[in-house]
Amino acid sequence: MRKIILSTESGADLPEDLATKHNVQVVPMHVIMDGEDYLDGSLPVKEIYDYYDRTKKIPTTTSTNSHEYHDFFTKINADFPECIIVHIGYTSKASSSFQNAVIASEEFDNLFLIDALNVTGGLTAIVMYAVTLLEQEPGIEPSHLVEKIESIIPKSKLAFVPGSLEFLRAGGRVSNTAYLGGALLKIKPRIELIDGNLVSNKKYRGKMNRLSEKLIRDFFNQYDINRDQLYLIYSIGLDEAIKQRMNEIAAEHGFLNIKWMQAGAMISTHSGPGGFGIAGIEH
Repeated sequence: MRKIILSTESGADLPEDLATKHNVQVVPMHVIMDGEDYLDGSLPVKEIYDYYDRTKKIPTTTSTNSHEYHDFFTKINADFPECIIVHIGYTSKASSSFQNAVIASEEFDNLFLIDALNVTGGLTAIVMYAVTLLEQEPGIEPSHLVEKIESIIPKSKLAFVPGSLEFLRAGGRVSNTAYLGGALLKIKPRIELIDGNLVSNKKYRGKMNRLSEKLIRDFFNQYDINRDQLYLIYSIGLDEAIKQRMNEIAAEHGFLNIKWMQAGAMISTHSGPGGFGIAGIEH
């Protein structure tokens, strides 16, 4: 029986303890700041915020290139001879990373690629679903595993409220007029992954403690999320009292396992400090 190895990108924000425990291989994406190219995961997120404070600019982010994917898959094969690799990738609608994996895959005959059409906690939810399948059915055929993973991709839901409109403005995602109006009225967008695209489909008004509670309750009302697992995402700067309140609300709704995830450099570069998100898989 050939061992199946799961892999994903750093843009999944897969917590290190989960990656290590379940042997999920993670390939880094890139953050470029002050002309230096940093591997996502090697750069403390606080340095991104410090950079913005100094320059009023945000770093740029780039995908994993095809040569890096080739080296990544080659190393997995060297570490786990005769394995099957199932790579669950960052949405192709928001990055060229998945297409670069496709290019690299031409030289491997033991590789399955899955476009998860999701990022951060939504991508982690899919990866961990695959982990659970492998644990429950260690002898599962790779093609059957891929079919099952692909079937739940539309059911993985992610929504978040960015911590800072300044970062969205600096990245060109909101205009100066929208920024000034949002800052004045304390309005922030709710952003979701819809068919792999980041979409702002609602606006909330008020302070972050109120916004986060509104987001999580709306999310639970909108989606029938499997109560076995919930992922809550925060960027550095989110108040601990808010995190505690989110735990309470999730517990009230019957969630058995709540996993907090810190937004990494890729996500934090665009959403800023103090953001909150929620992800899970629908029944």
